[in-house]
Amino acid sequence: MATDATHSTTHIENHPDLMALRGRYEEAAAKPMAGLIEGLCLLAGLYLAISPWVAGFDGFNALRVSNLITGIALAVLAMGFGSVLERTHGLGWVAVAIGAWTIVAPWVVSGSADTTKTITNNAITGGVICLLGLATMGMGLGGRKSRAH
Repeated sequence: MATDATHSTTHIENHPDLMALRGRYEEAAAKPMAGLIEGLCLLAGLYLAISPWVAGFDGFNALRVSNLITGIALAVLAMGFGSVLERTHGLGWVAVAIGAWTIVAPWVVSGSADTTKTITNNAITGGVICLLGLATMGMGLGGRKSRAH
């Protein structure tokens, strides 16, 4: 005699632990600080994408392409943070990696960056991106300590 498994099991979407987890992420995403961090992350990505033309990276075409691609990637990631934090909070490390890459890119991509403006621009922008990535990771972890027994 065959049994219908769909009637005897509950859907995972209704599991109490999953519902509590979603509630925690919705609560974290609703805080004003979350919106500020997400917005700054988006702006940092957009700035990184256009920074070669703003700062004037003359003769550094490979670095221009690197900043453009990583800047767009960060901006898209930040839009994900803003729209579905419960699914993307674990990707904060990607923003940190993009920030670290931005810092070392003048030497890695261009061999030896010989202009102060490329190094300064990427070091400051990369540092800000790393901090924003860490803050994004912290948003996902927020509330665990206060709810733990």
